[in-house]
Amino acid sequence: MSHALYASLLSLGLLVGMLILLEAGRRMGARGIARSPEGGVGGVGAIVGAVLSLFGLLLAFTVSGAGARFDGRRALVVEETNAIGTAYLRLDMLPTAAQPALREYFRRYVDARLEVYRKLPDIAAARRTLATANALQGEIWRSAIAGVRAEGAPPQAAVVLLPALNAMIDITTTRTMAAQMHPPAIIFVMLFALALASSLLAGYGMGSGSRSWLHMLCFALVIAATIYVILDLEYPRVGLIRVEAFDQALVDLRETMK
Repeated sequence: MSHALYASLLSLGLLVGMLILLEAGRRMGARGIARSPEGGVGGVGAIVGAVLSLFGLLLAFTVSGAGARFDGRRALVVEETNAIGTAYLRLDMLPTAAQPALREYFRRYVDARLEVYRKLPDIAAARRTLATANALQGEIWRSAIAGVRAEGAPPQAAVVLLPALNAMIDITTTRTMAAQMHPPAIIFVMLFALALASSLLAGYGMGSGSRSWLHMLCFALVIAATIYVILDLEYPRVGLIRVEAFDQALVDLRETMK
């Protein structure tokens, strides 16, 4: 099942659950008023306000965190592009004879890095391509070491080239870990639980009035849509919200390597 479909089904299930609990809460509230017309549902407003405030706070922090992680993943694409481009330019420091093989390794490496993310959401295929890219890193490093030690290499070649290669290699680990960085599952459980609890309590508070399907539907729809956006932001390679546009920077870099 694709992530987009999975997130859609969860959000749809939440929407239906909230509508059911809103109606159930309204009927419970109406029965409470019928049993005690004077007492009614007094005091429920304070409880509803407290639960909704907690839910709103958790929702705001989760949206903010998902947005920040989404921006961070886009920034890492640009950072990797810059790191590869810098290392590629510094190959000029090596003797002419050592450059062609290294430049070919770089072209293959960039192709592999692009292919890693094109394979998603096929995790197994993406991991195989990532292993290929990691193997190419080793080839590039060994060839660079041989190049800076070759006859005719300037003394500063190692100082200039090797740190750039190290940065290029390190950013791949950073990007891989960033793709796996998500809130703990308990946060999403709390979001769903508070959304359902808020619906029940809000419906109970509506027991003294007539049913308004418009207000109930709008309340449930806004909450379900917000949670769907959070789920999609957390997985920007497999949902509707994507970061592929930023991959163009790496594609453009690859074009300059021809």
